[in-house]
Amino acid sequence: MLLQLTYASRPFGFEASILSAILVEARRCNARDGITGALICRDDLYLQLLEGPERAVERTYARICSDDRHVEVRGLTRRMIADDARMFEGWAMRDDPAASWVWSRAEVAAG
Repeated sequence: MLLQLTYASRPFGFEASILSAILVEARRCNARDGITGALICRDDLYLQLLEGPERAVERTYARICSDDRHVEVRGLTRRMIADDARMFEGWAMRDDPAASWVWSRAEVAAG
């Protein structure tokens, strides 16, 4: 069984360079720890799904909670899934390389 966990937080000092650093670190650590997932971000929101070995996901989430690039971290879901039930198999951290997941409030309001 694997742990699948989602959380939301607010970025502190949101900039492309900060997001890039988060993605580089996440991919390195997640690949090492057998974690897969995805990160959706806007200028006022990070929404992330992590899935992998329970202890590894819990350690990763604890690091995120103490990371000063995240403010107001809130756990949203936590559930155990079958080993073959990953949503993001093979993705140490999925994001959109064209940055189309980085939306401002105005872009969201405009649809």
